[in-house]
Amino acid sequence: MEAITSFLAILTGLLVRLAIPIAGTIILIYFLRRLDAHWQAEAELPLPAQKVECWKIKKGCLPAQKENCIAASSPLPCWQVFRQPNGYLREECLSCEVFINAPTPTLTAEPRRM
Repeated sequence: MEAITSFLAILTGLLVRLAIPIAGTIILIYFLRRLDAHWQAEAELPLPAQKVECWKIKKGCLPAQKENCIAASSPLPCWQVFRQPNGYLREECLSCEVFINAPTPTLTAEPRRM
């Protein structure tokens, strides 16, 4: 009888020390993967962005300049097209009326589903 009691005590100890933390970790991994998948799907949603037509706002652009301008044919705003190789914006972009008055993209809040 004492052998069975000892065996059950050891089994209970193993269950408490190993099985419960492992099960908790597996459950946590499951929920974190679901959350990560949700965030990745949310990140892939296209943001409604309107491209600012700088040649209409900025005075002095000739039609020939607009046709040869890289920013006019790109879907990105002009300050993104003309970024420096290190990722910084050009000095003239920071003070440009087009950059300063550009609309900021906003995210719409969705109800949480868990």
